[in-house]
Amino acid sequence: MPMILYSFFDAYDFSGKTIIPFNTHGGSGFSGTISTIAELEPDADVREDGFTVSRNNVQDAEPDILAWLADLGYINPSSGASVPAEKEAENTDGKSLVVYYSASGNTEEVAAYIAGAMNADLFELEPVEIYSSADLDWTDRDSRVSREHDNVEERAVPLVADTVENWESYDTVFIGYPIWWGIAAWPVGGFIAANDFTGKTVIPFCTSSSSGLGESGELLEEAAGTGEWLEGIRFRSGASEDTVVEWVNGLGL
Repeated sequence: MPMILYSFFDAYDFSGKTIIPFNTHGGSGFSGTISTIAELEPDADVREDGFTVSRNNVQDAEPDILAWLADLGYINPSSGASVPAEKEAENTDGKSLVVYYSASGNTEEVAAYIAGAMNADLFELEPVEIYSSADLDWTDRDSRVSREHDNVEERAVPLVADTVENWESYDTVFIGYPIWWGIAAWPVGGFIAANDFTGKTVIPFCTSSSSGLGESGELLEEAAGTGEWLEGIRFRSGASEDTVVEWVNGLGL
């Protein structure tokens, strides 16, 4: 189970709540995750009938996901993918969204802190071809990320999903990413290109052990061409939740 989930379960009280696990995997399925969650949250109802799918099959998994949700009773199988009206109405007015790409987990952790502070939804940008540790070795001139840096046309990284359901319902969008060679990690570019930010407030944030935000926010704003973009911020790797929440509260949103 990713380390960030340990922090998440440690931060919140799930007593009396139902937890329904789901994941994508590279071949190991849940691999003990459900029992680990049950141990961490003994006072919660942790469902054992979670959903797991190989990363290679995510694009074709929608029918299986809908069938799973129908079995759980969260959608009516006779009405397709529609969410019950009372649930849909809860999530359609002035919402916030945290979109992020995380290569090593640092950006994911900050994104979770922002989502918690803003009561926002999370949307992870996942490349169809996941970056391995070797792919991300920028000191190796033959690594994937180095080749993409040297060849701009290779930076168009296909994503598992580049659009968000009910996009029009979000007023505020945070966009997070690691810094690669002074700019936003290029998987973010596909999301920017695929969406219209008209009428939205957009706040970029990045994580880096040394580099600053630089012009990454301005370059994303230029690429988007729409939206009201606020000045972003750089968080060091391993930034604390208190640091992130203090910044969020200072935005006055």
